Amino acid sequence: MPLSNLMTVVTVVLVATCSSPLHVTAADQPNILFCIADDASFPHMGAYGSDWLTTPGFDRVAAEGILFTNAYTPNAKCAPSRACILTGRNSWELKEAANHFPFFPPQFKTYCEALIEQGYFVGKTAKGWAPGVANDENGKPRQLTGRSFDKRKAKPPAQGISSNDYASNFDDFLNAAPEDKPWCFWYGSTEPHRRYEYGAGVAKGGKQLSDIKEVPAFWPDNEVVRNDMLDYAFEIEHFDNHLVRMLNELEKRGQLSNTLVMVTADNGMPFPRIKGQEYEMSNHLPLAVMWKAGIKNPGRTVNDYVSFIDFAPTFIEIAGISWEATGMQPASGRSLTDIFSSEKAGRVNPARDHVLIGKERHDIGRPHDWGYPMRGIVKEGMLYLHNFETSRWPAGNPETGYLNTDGSPTKTEVLESRTKQPDKQYWQLSFGMRPSEELFDIKSDPQCVNNLAERSEYKDQLTELQQQLATELKAQKDPRMFGQGHIFDEYLYSSPSQRNFYERFTGGENIRAGWINPSDVETIPEN
Repeated sequence: MPLSNLMTVVTVVLVATCSSPLHVTAADQPNILFCIADDASFPHMGAYGSDWLTTPGFDRVAAEGILFTNAYTPNAKCAPSRACILTGRNSWELKEAANHFPFFPPQFKTYCEALIEQGYFVGKTAKGWAPGVANDENGKPRQLTGRSFDKRKAKPPAQGISSNDYASNFDDFLNAAPEDKPWCFWYGSTEPHRRYEYGAGVAKGGKQLSDIKEVPAFWPDNEVVRNDMLDYAFEIEHFDNHLVRMLNELEKRGQLSNTLVMVTADNGMPFPRIKGQEYEMSNHLPLAVMWKAGIKNPGRTVNDYVSFIDFAPTFIEIAGISWEATGMQPASGRSLTDIFSSEKAGRVNPARDHVLIGKERHDIGRPHDWGYPMRGIVKEGMLYLHNFETSRWPAGNPETGYLNTDGSPTKTEVLESRTKQPDKQYWQLSFGMRPSEELFDIKSDPQCVNNLAERSEYKDQLTELQQQLATELKAQKDPRMFGQGHIFDEYLYSSPSQRNFYERFTGGENIRAGWINPSDVETIPEN
């Protein structure tokens, strides 16, 4: 049964809300260090057993805190994912901020802005909320993640890696922080976002192609793809090196014990069928949290399903502030303090058994700047997805270069495989048209290559997931549930130089996106 037909079937309303604040005195308010890599999938950290990269910083946070195995972003693209983190709301609850490169609506205050008002010293380095435009009602630029600390530079270990000396800029922030105030810092690395220096993982990171034990089934397994994966791993290690330095600096200053350290990434790796999509490797992300003064029984691994919309309610609660006092819009997320205060490993709270995911417009490149709307639910090892506009190209139109997939050696290999592979499997999985209903058993098929939606033995399971998804989306007033989904396509892309890209590019204008290769542009493939 189509998702849209289920809206009137279910009457139960399930909305996750924030819990009441902990009793925290001003002297006890913890510091908050939020660390976010730019495009890194689960399980690509050492603590999860990935042995083709080394991440002692993330691993320390996990070992001395909690390692989460089921953390998901609601929307696997930079700007909307970060908007969910900052507001505690799903992207379809954020108007323009559901999209990539949007105008961030003034009505949605962020937890960083709220903490500033409540007495915290707040700052960030490198990438905060981006890309897009965030102004207040009077057109004045907002600091959604606090004041910038970006002065310190260092020679990067490879081309494509930022010269921002993240850890030294964090030192500057700590030096500027008043001694009588708690602080909140956003470490926004730009790694492992593309582009990469091809071969750096081997030449500069000391890696070997044989380190990769498995190449995902939707890419060719060859030297080019393996090098690309190792270059990605090398950039994750750069992110982690600065995390190690930050942890050491906090320890040296005697501030580590009462600092909540959270480490994650905004969306999955920048490769075909992952970043910008809504599959398991797109939305499932690494997460570790350490807070020596506030987490019981550290060293646990927790399997509860956690959404990025849970982060803002967590930060507000541990600061001892009621949600009402922040002036923020109501949150759909719920604080993670029930997990912090428990001593259990495995499944802590049985109610945390699922997360919702979805997307609207990411990168431009389709007619009229339209998106590719999807909604989905991940529950107990199953992933259900509904594609609303199946006549549209999922990764963007071929004629503009499949713009919702960053240019890369792996993308080129997949595109070239279409003329070499009889069944065009790699190209179809990454770039081809999709059915309206998709269902995957991510326990046995984490790469989501076997769609079970048409299998009779999964009919009941499919219906249950459809019903729950429709119920919760309707309770959250998702415009897609009320026939108003077109509004997301109509919100303006915030960059005028690339607005109406499809019409201008196919009309012969010399306009470029900047994140694809010229060879990515194709004519519409024949069946």
